[in-house]
Amino acid sequence: MTTEHPGFVLWMTGLSGAGKTTIALELEKHLKARGIKFERLDGDVVRESLTRDLGFSAEDRRKNIERVTFVAKLLSRNGVGCVCSFISPYQSVRDHVRENTTNFLELFVDAPLDTVIARDVKGMYKKAIAGEIPNFTGISDPFEAPANPDIHVRTDQQTVAESTQIIIEALESRGFIPVISNQ
Repeated sequence: MTTEHPGFVLWMTGLSGAGKTTIALELEKHLKARGIKFERLDGDVVRESLTRDLGFSAEDRRKNIERVTFVAKLLSRNGVGCVCSFISPYQSVRDHVRENTTNFLELFVDAPLDTVIARDVKGMYKKAIAGEIPNFTGISDPFEAPANPDIHVRTDQQTVAESTQIIIEALESRGFIPVISNQ
């Protein structure tokens, strides 16, 4: 059974390793269980298909988000929720997404640099610090943390379940998904 709700764009931004995909996968379980129409757009998955021709320069990152914004715009204006997990390091680019999509919420998935380096199972930060990976966000390229995100979770201080609950409550309070009563 599908639940009626407006389209929305939940835009998850944060450093690599902050927990965007982990939280998006947990959120996906909750939204599916509620019958919410949504699509999960993940940076790694999108780069394997829609934007595989792009690199990681500032211009290519902008183009990557521009393409994803177009998809999110189509989905959200047609009553589909979009859970988008992208590093998206530049505030101007995130502002562009906000201006061009329906019911946009900026979600800062926050973890300090030392925490994401410690979580780095792929060894990407180690390579970036050694200069082997150019244009690596947080090391050789900037990450502009949101000054006033709509939602802010701290994955170094909260469990995945706690962060997910904060997000669900924010979606409910804005009327983007129906409130489930605990009666």
